[in-house]
Amino acid sequence: MKNKDELLKAIRDEVLDAKNSPLYAERKKNKVFPVIGEGDCNSKIMFIGEAPGRKEAESGRPFCGASGKVLDKLLNHIGMNRKDVYITNLVKDRPPENRDPSSEDIDFYAPFLDRQIEIIQPKIIATLGRISMRYIMEKFNLLPKFDTIGKIHGSVFEVKSSYSIVKIVPLFHPATAIYNASKMPLLQKDFELLSIRNNE
Repeated sequence: MKNKDELLKAIRDEVLDAKNSPLYAERKKNKVFPVIGEGDCNSKIMFIGEAPGRKEAESGRPFCGASGKVLDKLLNHIGMNRKDVYITNLVKDRPPENRDPSSEDIDFYAPFLDRQIEIIQPKIIATLGRISMRYIMEKFNLLPKFDTIGKIHGSVFEVKSSYSIVKIVPLFHPATAIYNASKMPLLQKDFELLSIRNNE
């Protein structure tokens, strides 16, 4: 039986070779990389962003640009760092001009994320931004409780997954604090909730 690392590497290889992806031509044109995910594959906490930005596509690493610096600060605020969690995105390749992922993009890449969740089996799924929030809430049949991220950020929704009870925690995207520094205390407060839940 394959271990988690081997199963995640298989996903990486499939995405690398996914010539039928709606974003494959864009990746080749710009000579960049898909961003699969990184961190502790045995972590209780999995962060899911929306799609890679320019820095992420250039390096193949999630949240390594300006938003990543904010994410690092937020993790440090609760006494954690990247090696303690697993970080990925819903869409694995960068959409052109940093546009929002299209429904076609999401339909193609979501099955890879679904497999990552099944492999890692996190107890807490923290979504970063409205697009990944909507996808995860739909996946776990939470759409009746769906609202704007401004209203449900920092909420905790308990759902039954194929492997255990999972807590879904919608969070603002770290870029929120780049565009509006006054939001940082709010993001920190939401992250404090993750620290509490991780210790339960």
